[in-house]
Order: sequence, then C-alpha cells, then structure tokens
Amino acid sequence: MAQRLRILIPTAILALIVISVLMSKREWNQEMATYEAVDSLITEECHEEFGIDLQGFHVEKGKIRQNQFLADILLPYGIDYGRITSLAEKSKRSFDIRKLNAGKDYTLICASDSTSLLAKFFIYEISAVDFVVYDLRDTLDIYFGSRPIDLEEREASGTINSSLYQALMDQNLSPALAMELSDIYAWSIDFYRIQKKDNFKLIYTVKKVNDEVVGIDEVQSALFNHEGEPYYAFKFSQNDKEDYFDESGNSLRKAFLQAPLKFSRLSSGYTQRRFHPVQKRWKAHLGTDYAAPTGTPIMAVGDGVVTEARYSKFNGNYVKVRHNSTYTTQYLHMSKIASGMKPGTRVKQGQTIGYIGSTGLATGPHVCFRFWKNGKQVDHRREKIPPSEPIKAEYREEFNEHLKQWKARLDNIGLASQQKDNIALSASIK
Repeated sequence: MAQRLRILIPTAILALIVISVLMSKREWNQEMATYEAVDSLITEECHEEFGIDLQGFHVEKGKIRQNQFLADILLPYGIDYGRITSLAEKSKRSFDIRKLNAGKDYTLICASDSTSLLAKFFIYEISAVDFVVYDLRDTLDIYFGSRPIDLEEREASGTINSSLYQALMDQNLSPALAMELSDIYAWSIDFYRIQKKDNFKLIYTVKKVNDEVVGIDEVQSALFNHEGEPYYAFKFSQNDKEDYFDESGNSLRKAFLQAPLKFSRLSSGYTQRRFHPVQKRWKAHLGTDYAAPTGTPIMAVGDGVVTEARYSKFNGNYVKVRHNSTYTTQYLHMSKIASGMKPGTRVKQGQTIGYIGSTGLATGPHVCFRFWKNGKQVDHRREKIPPSEPIKAEYREEFNEHLKQWKARLDNIGLASQQKDNIALSASIK
C-alpha cells in the first residue's frame, strides 16, 4: 500500500502541474486574443471628426476582420452583451449593424480613466464618404453622416490596344470611367465592337475626401473616336434636365441601347448562314448572341410593354417586348425571368427583365437578342435609330457658347502614350 502511494502521489502532482500549465496557457491565449483585438487598432490624435468634439476623448481606429462581430469590438471597451443586443435591435430599421463587412473602417471614441477605456461612440464607415454613428452614452442613439466632398476637375485620354478597361489602366485611370463612358455612349457606340486604335479624350470631375479620390462625380465632355468617326458628348441642361448632346445639338440618348448587357462578349452575330452548335446543321441566325456569366442582368433596350414572358423548348426562358408599332425585341435563354415580368407589364429602358443563362437550345450562358422592325427580324447593329429630343431653339444660343468652350478644350487634349511614364493627365481644382 505504501509503495502504491509512493507511485500515485508523484503522478498526481505531475497531473496537477500539467493541468495548471494548460489552464494558464488557455487563459494566456484568451488574454492575448483580447490584446490582439485591441493592438490591431491605431490610436490617433485629432480635435474633431464625424461631427464630434474629441477633446478629452481617446480615439482608436481599425478595420473589420473576417467573421468579426460587434461584440468582439465593444466588449473589451466596457459595453456588455445586454447593451450590445439593445444596440443591434435599435439599429435594425436604419442600418443593421449585425452585418459588418470585412475590410470596412471603424472608429472607437472612448472615455478613459486610470485603468480602462470605455467606448462612448462607435462609428462604422459605410463608404469613404458615408458613415453611421452609434452613440453609446446613456440613451442609445443612431444617426448617419457624411464627410465633406471636394471636386477636382481632370483631363484624360487614351488609345485602345486591347480593351477600354486596359487603356484606362495603362494611363493609371479609374476603371469606373469605363462604366461612365459606356453609359454616355450606350446609344451611339457598341462597346463590344470597339477597335484597336480607337481613342478617347474626356474632361471629368472626381470626388475627394481628405485629399484622396473616392469616386467619379461626372463626365462633363468627351470625345470617342471609333472606326475613324468622332463621337462628341457634351453635358448640357435644358428644362432643368441634364443630358449629353453631340456637336450638332442632337441628344446622344436614342430610342434603343446598343446592347442588352453592360459588358460581355459578342459570341455570334446576325447572319443568314451559321452552323448551329446544338442542331449540327447550317441555318440562319437572326439574332445577336452576347456571352456573359450566368446571372448577369439583362436590360430592356428601350421603353415598351412585355408581350411574352415564358418558357419554350428552343428559346428557354425568354421575354419579348413591343416598343411601338415599328419595333419589337426579344431576349432568349435566360436562367430566370425577372420578378414582375408578364404580358402587359410596362418596362423602362435599362430595366432588368431577366438574367443570363443557358436554358432552351443553348450550349453556354448567353442571351440571344432579337430585333424586329415592321414584323421582320433585322440586324439591330445596322439600324439607324433616330435620337431623342435635340437642343430646343430657346437654348440654342446658350448651348453654342457651351459647345465652343468645351469642344476647344477637348480638341486641345493630346493623346496619351501607352507608356506609363507619359500620361496625358492633368488636374485643376474646381
């Protein structure tokens, strides 16, 4: 018995030591996790931000981490679970704080005593401009704010060697300009058919916060040379409505968009003879195919009324729109028809009517776009569609002065070299 005790006692002591070490290690890890959460913040000194007087407060900034919750941020700063739950409930109707996006900036404004920091405000930055403030003092309060924006005017140009996006990147320009140009010229230029050596010039303004560019404000004027033909665009307001006009005063806005998708790849054109990839025979293809990932929104190219929205064996899910007594369009092979699309539904130009798919007689995700004129299917890319309302007589003199100023500025912009060290980019404060 004594011999057994001599064996058991050291074993028990060893076990206690191991348990003690493991518990200490777990407590250490928990403590370090808290320190890591705190140490990831940056302490800043400033006197006013988010409309809050920061005198006497301690300010720390950080970024939302993957799978990080509001409690992870606030618990180390004296805000208990009950108050965090109340905050989450109160914010549901304005901004659901339970859905924090990784990578977004946040700020903690804290009161300090001799031993700890107590959060008084939590600010979540929705964007570089907009933010939401959670006032954590006695009465919980939630309100939105935005930073002051400065506008800066810039000039830019580029030549297409592979794509508009790449031409912008070559000049260190924002790819958001591609979307701006595609919207401006949506009725004039088919961006699926832009050619090598096409080029552009534009004058635009950027939005800046604290001297950093946070987005594009607007394009004031542009010139896009496509297939040797110049396409001017000048922003001008008449009847309190802004629009883009060419150098003759015609609106760039036409009855129909050039394509039913923002960006994609033209995979098959209108032709009287094409080898069908599914039926394995030669036949006419009286439409234009645009390939894009499944789920990409498909837009109505013009205002009109839905006449058909259903499924058929060959067309798959499709929508047909009558625009007027002359023109009708059809969109085939959708993965899904947009909610609310049924015969009699009125649609607006640019409205989503369905989503890219490969239903029906199709080998891959695309939309087959069909265009009828007077009951006959035609190639929409060869049609000359009349523009919308031009400059009115009472605005003609004002427009001519506007045109003279902006056209001269555009024409004087040099074309940028494709070398990154030779960028035709200038800026002036607006």
